[in-house]
Amino acid sequence: TAQLEASGEERRQAETDTANHRAALKQMEGEEQRIERRMQEWAAQAARNQDAREAKRSSIAQKREETARLEAERRSAREMEIAKEVQTRLLPQTTPPLRTLDYAAECIQTRAVGGDYYDFLETDGGPVALVLADVSGKGVHAALLMANLQAQLRSRIGIAPLDPARLLRDVNRMLWKSTLGQHYATLFFGLSDDAARRLTYVNCGHNPPFWIRADGTVKRLAATATVIGLFERWDCTVASIELAPADLLAIFSDGVSEAERGEEEFGEARLLQTLQELRGSPASAVVAAVFARVQDFSAGLQSDDLTLLVAQGRLIS
Repeated sequence: TAQLEASGEERRQAETDTANHRAALKQMEGEEQRIERRMQEWAAQAARNQDAREAKRSSIAQKREETARLEAERRSAREMEIAKEVQTRLLPQTTPPLRTLDYAAECIQTRAVGGDYYDFLETDGGPVALVLADVSGKGVHAALLMANLQAQLRSRIGIAPLDPARLLRDVNRMLWKSTLGQHYATLFFGLSDDAARRLTYVNCGHNPPFWIRADGTVKRLAATATVIGLFERWDCTVASIELAPADLLAIFSDGVSEAERGEEEFGEARLLQTLQELRGSPASAVVAAVFARVQDFSAGLQSDDLTLLVAQGRLIS
């Protein structure tokens, strides 16, 4: 009996020890699971923190890039504004007085700067040169070529004021040397002899100007030479007309006649009709009215530079 009791006690103790051991193992497993979950939470939090730091660094980098871009755009806009002011100052600021001729011109660039150009060049006690040119290309490059052309003309007008062929041969040679082969300019150059009412001119591949006579007849001043700056060997023919009282001469760039409204162009016929209607008004008023009609036609959308020079014979009493 005692042995049985002892054996039962040992069995119960072993069962208790086994149960306690299992409980301890279970507790340890639970603790390990809690530790693992905590480590996973720490890892996830660390990953979130890393993502947040990277997002912050990326945001800072983006802000710096955006700031740099805006600053570059601001500087570029300011530089273009200065370039526009400089180019505007290159155009004539005064109109040399002529007794027998009322004349005016205006240029509206389609961009901040452009390649259209007009000028009134005075000679020492002689004629005044009326110039209108259209340089190939657009934007800054065209503006630089335009400034080059203007400098060449102004520096040489005093050398051969009464010899436009010689003057333009020199200008062509210098432009050809200083520009790339695909760049050139169309140009109308006219010397106005105030006393004789005579305009001696060379048309270098430019749109033929309208010459509207006092009796209403219309003539075109066709090209007497090819464009300048494109060929090393270049020459021209010099022609002349008499601008009688009430005659009107309109020299224009193709931006005026080719102003667009959808598929339709303003056109030379519409330009001529407008000039005929305005004939007799002051030259400056004719220029302003033509531009107003062109801009109204194209709904203010301008695809090319607009330049117009109008000269009318005055009646001297």
